[in-house]
Amino acid sequence: MTLARRSTLRTRPTNGWNTAQTEGLGSVFGDFERLFGELASPAFSQTQWAQGYPVDLYETDEAVVLEMAVPGIAVNDLDISLEGRQLSIRGSLPEVDHDGRRYWLQTIPHGQFQRTVTLPINVESDKVQATVENGMLRLTLPKVAEAKARKITINAGK
Repeated sequence: MTLARRSTLRTRPTNGWNTAQTEGLGSVFGDFERLFGELASPAFSQTQWAQGYPVDLYETDEAVVLEMAVPGIAVNDLDISLEGRQLSIRGSLPEVDHDGRRYWLQTIPHGQFQRTVTLPINVESDKVQATVENGMLRLTLPKVAEAKARKITINAGK
């Protein structure tokens, strides 16, 4: 038995370069157009820059841990606050002097940013530990006693 793959390319006549009629190619151009439109728009603000600092949020038996990449940001330029289960991280990477520079690519976020994360459970706010090492912010947020997992023993019936 021989299997043959059929081409999925549409063969209808087109008027010019209509990339929407070529499978896959239209979405690539659409993605580029959307990206450049967002970068050029004045609405490209702090919230988009905050997404440039990746975050991992995970849970251990004893704590909730947040790790966030903050390369180039000094410890003094970070501000962390916890209100209920809302954890906010604010910071800034100082603007660089642009004299004489002609950028070919510029994706390093400069200026102010803020990122707010809702924690999945309550934590003991007075016992939070924060460290920065090699451009990685690590917050260890101990769980409140009620949120810690505990083993329940099962009594055998008669």
